[in-house]
This record gives sequence, C-alpha cells and structure tokens, in this order.
Amino acid sequence: MRITSKGQVTIPADIRARAGLMPNTEVAFEYDGTTVRLIPATSPRKPTRGATLVAHLRGRGDVPLTTEAIMALTRAD
Repeated sequence: MRITSKGQVTIPADIRARAGLMPNTEVAFEYDGTTVRLIPATSPRKPTRGATLVAHLRGRGDVPLTTEAIMALTRAD
C-alpha cells in the first residue's frame, strides 16, 4: 500500500467489512511511537441543524390530543 501525496491511503474492502467501517464512519488515529492504529472515533459529531431543532422542540407540545385525534384532524374526518 502506498500513501498518496495528500496523505491518503485506501483501506482494503475486506478489512473495512471485517472492522465495520462503513462510508462516513468517523475514525481516529493513535500513535504509540512505533505503530499507527485506526480506531472508531469516540467523540460524537456536531449535531446537525435538524437534530438540534428536534431536540429544542421535544417535549414542548401543549395540546392534549391523542394520536387518533391528531390523525382525524389531518384526514379531515
């Protein structure tokens, strides 16, 4: 395996599959002085705008309707 001029390397497909490294998986690197290890990242990514909005609105509903009542309103029953 050769490292490109941009510092990139391709992880073979069989190793990615065995390690569970799917596209967009966040990873981190560890270096112990002689060996470099690729590990799943432990810190979560910054929440998306949508996730932030949902978290902000969660629990703020003030209309005491059941699911059936809400569905009847949306269906114009």
